[in-house]
Amino acid sequence: MKLHLLGGLAPRDFLRRYWQKRPLFVRRALPGFSGVAGESMLRALARRDDVESRMVRRRATKWDTEHGPFKSAAISKANCTILVSGLNLHVPAADALLHRFDFIPLARLDDVMASYATPGGGVGPHTDSYDVFLLQGPGRRRWRVWFRGRVLEYLAGPGDLLYLPPGLKHDGVALDPCYTYSIGFRAPRGAELAAAFLDWLHERGLRDSRYRDPRLRPTRTPAALPPEMLAFARKSVDAISWTDADVADFLGRHLTEPKAHVVFRRSRSRLALAKARLRLDPKTQLLYSGSAFFLNGERVDVPPAARPALRALADGRSLEGRRLAREPLAGLISGWLRAGYAHLERLRATPPNMRG
Repeated sequence: MKLHLLGGLAPRDFLRRYWQKRPLFVRRALPGFSGVAGESMLRALARRDDVESRMVRRRATKWDTEHGPFKSAAISKANCTILVSGLNLHVPAADALLHRFDFIPLARLDDVMASYATPGGGVGPHTDSYDVFLLQGPGRRRWRVWFRGRVLEYLAGPGDLLYLPPGLKHDGVALDPCYTYSIGFRAPRGAELAAAFLDWLHERGLRDSRYRDPRLRPTRTPAALPPEMLAFARKSVDAISWTDADVADFLGRHLTEPKAHVVFRRSRSRLALAKARLRLDPKTQLLYSGSAFFLNGERVDVPPAARPALRALADGRSLEGRRLAREPLAGLISGWLRAGYAHLERLRATPPNMRG
């Protein structure tokens, strides 16, 4: 339950009192939590070229970082950490863990990063530009957090959870061989979005014209920008226009665009859609705004009658196939299955509650 995860706080109260305001440490947020990936799995993932990974070794007061993929992800017995980003894209249990936090909009949820550290291991004191939940798996880690002129210390054991808002300096050091799962959130910068939006407008075909100056006269100041050229540039910029719908279209495509290393694998299930449960692949992003839907960087348009089912699929990440088996959704879903964007599962008596 979300109340237990947040130390007895309802999500609304957590967001009002702590979100992007101050840290929160929850003892036994997930009692009995034993992690979702062991050392051998993390090492195997770190050898793959479709997985982002790092190895950090502490040498006195310095930290050396190497980026994967690694031919051999050997881990030292002390002062060493292996980190695997996007664990939720490859491990179903990690994907389920990520969606325990879906009281935050999915457009903000990013990924689960897993770290395995030997005693003394860590990445050093640092700040993040995004919100993060740090869930402790097996082992213990000592955290120090710099907040309002004080240094807060927490000793995290299995199932303990530390929330940190953006910009807080923090440092976690392993006391035993330990696992920590970092649930991170997307926080795009305004300049990044603006630049990407202008690229998007350009791809759609901005109005174009070539500068002409048939009445050009000789100049005594050849280094000065010609007033006519300044006027032409101003007119070209002023001609750029967009609507709120354009912004929503861009943002939906931008936020669902798969990362460069993501690879989809075609679903091979022979189950009939109407007699199965459809689950979105962990790598798939399906978001919506009003009547528009966005899947993996593309806009998807469906008639009004089909929208409630597609919204339910987007929010819950899975849905009984009978709700999707009618045209035009059936044809749409068939294409998603071929592309590996979704998969079919046998129906269970009680479908798993991904939102509990």
